[in-house]
Amino acid sequence: MSNARLAVDIGGTFTDLVLEQGGRSWSTKLLTTPAAPEQAVLEGTQRILTLAGVAPAEVGLVVHGTTLATNALIERKGARTALLTTKGFRDSVEIAWEHRFEQYDIHMERPEPLVPRQWRLGVPERVAADGDVLLPLDEAAVREAAAGLRAAGIESIALCFLHSFTTDTHERRAATILAEELPGVALSLSCEVAPEIREYERASTTIANAYVLPLMARYLGALEAGLHDAGLAAPLLLMMSSGGVTTVETARRFPVRLVESGPAGGAILAQAVAAECGIARAVAFDMGGTTAKLTLLDDLELNRSRQFEVARAYRFIQGSGLPVRIPVIELVEIGAGGGSIARVDTLGRIQVGPDSAGSVPGPAAYARGGTEPTVTDADTALGRLDPERFAGGTMTLDRGLAERALAPIATALGTHAAGAAAGIAEIVDETMASAARVHAVENGKDTAERTLIAFGGAAPLHAARLARKLGMRRVVVPVGAGVGSAYGFLRAPIGYEVVRTRHTRLDAFDPEALDALFAAMRAEAEAVVRLGAPAETLVETRTAYMRYRGQGHEIAVPVTSLDAASLRAGFDAGYATLFGRTIPRLEVEVLTWTLALATHRPLPAPVPEVATLPGPTPAGHRNVLDPASGLLEEAAVIERRTLHPGMRFDGPALVVEDETTTIVPRGFACQLNALRQLILEDFA
Repeated sequence: MSNARLAVDIGGTFTDLVLEQGGRSWSTKLLTTPAAPEQAVLEGTQRILTLAGVAPAEVGLVVHGTTLATNALIERKGARTALLTTKGFRDSVEIAWEHRFEQYDIHMERPEPLVPRQWRLGVPERVAADGDVLLPLDEAAVREAAAGLRAAGIESIALCFLHSFTTDTHERRAATILAEELPGVALSLSCEVAPEIREYERASTTIANAYVLPLMARYLGALEAGLHDAGLAAPLLLMMSSGGVTTVETARRFPVRLVESGPAGGAILAQAVAAECGIARAVAFDMGGTTAKLTLLDDLELNRSRQFEVARAYRFIQGSGLPVRIPVIELVEIGAGGGSIARVDTLGRIQVGPDSAGSVPGPAAYARGGTEPTVTDADTALGRLDPERFAGGTMTLDRGLAERALAPIATALGTHAAGAAAGIAEIVDETMASAARVHAVENGKDTAERTLIAFGGAAPLHAARLARKLGMRRVVVPVGAGVGSAYGFLRAPIGYEVVRTRHTRLDAFDPEALDALFAAMRAEAEAVVRLGAPAETLVETRTAYMRYRGQGHEIAVPVTSLDAASLRAGFDAGYATLFGRTIPRLEVEVLTWTLALATHRPLPAPVPEVATLPGPTPAGHRNVLDPASGLLEEAAVIERRTLHPGMRFDGPALVVEDETTTIVPRGFACQLNALRQLILEDFA
């Protein structure tokens, strides 16, 4: 019976797998194989099926998220890509926004375009902003460009003509010619990838899609073949950055939509956990081997956006990266994972990340050739990790190698290895706290009095300290937290979002024209969603991106009904939330409309409270250095599998399980709820 479901999450350091069948679940974690990522997936699949005693034929669905596209963009390891655009506009991707994102840095470096100038070609054609054709496409120029690109060995081409979001005939005709002249070369059209206003963002997104398309197509082909050879005939669905899953066919056409797929799965899990625990305001905290991610939840709703940046030249500065216009769960990502490398700068300060030891060679404690000190080495030296239990016992940590790697930092600071480790832990926690504060302020919110929902292999180690820094008094660590994003994949709806630019002034509102627009958008979205969900109930969400006339940017406003009064009311409420005021008597307009269509996935109901029970007998004790106090404390070691709902105990304690360890510091109490989730309460 094909009733088992498998989720796979490829991270920069670890590949996580979760298998669910008949109300039971199994999980495993193994090192990512960056040279051929499908190898870890296939090895992990075999391992988890054997662990569960499930035959490959019993798996009815595979859901997959991956950082492969993200890493290709960051590391510049994508395809040999060209850009074909309107003559005279090939440098728009280098001109960008014509601003300085770091005003006073005379040595400021902009991110290099993914396509070098010699492969950015212009052809004569011109479409006006209202869609009228001003200059027909010069087809001979397209064929001439194709000849040059053939000689250059181009593997992928991005087509982005001016105003093609209003009239796409030139782009589509050019694509037809290129397919004839360059068979086998991948093509990405801006009228399909990002059919909306703003030339630079549209071109940047289309180029990013073209850059990773051949790589992702090869990977998905190898993965499908490997799963088939292993006896898994189940459908393969891909997690998207929007929090929905889609078919392999869509992922092959638009791989740029997979860029933030892993973090999106974690956010979906956090949303479900918040519903189960009756939490109205939360921060989802995902810390893995390479990065940490934080996102806000309010009234069980995730913050969403239509743009984010990749490959930032300055990691905390907006505008220093390559913009990508896709639907995404809005989060802040920091180079602060278990593998993040620590060093002492010229001013004698500890710096952590953003570079990571990854899975190859990995932190020094992995004993795989790594010599640079990392956050995992610090956690090992502090006594937080059981060397024999790491990654479910598939790896053994070497504390001696970790302390040896920390020695240069200890020498530079005039302390011992444990002191250096404590400093690294404090710096990485403060880095994450600072990023969370900034992210909250940018969204007109704060972090105080929220609940921190922690998942990812490293998050439970740092969650309590991070919560205190952010003014939070409660932390939730769900079941399977160490592989949380993979669990989130299995809760995600099948969905797709369509965007259209249609400038609309509220004083000239035409509901009939917009009804027709949304009907066309619905048909496009449904054609994609029905590939993976032929008969399920679908939920439609409409959004308008609105601004005061004369402004340069918009805010998202939910569309509950197509009338000017309700749109204006929604805009006023959203604008006041972000900026603390509205501007009276100023005209409001809509620039862009989106329609998201997804299968219905209701959130779980809140769990009942349980009676408080005494805590379990510790499996042992371990000395752990607390970075906050600088004191070495004896912490109780508690096996999570021995806990029963209602059991309560005070810190300091270490709650250990196969994929992670939860730190319960002094001043915190921990209790298991009805769903066996760890609830940490700060009573200090």
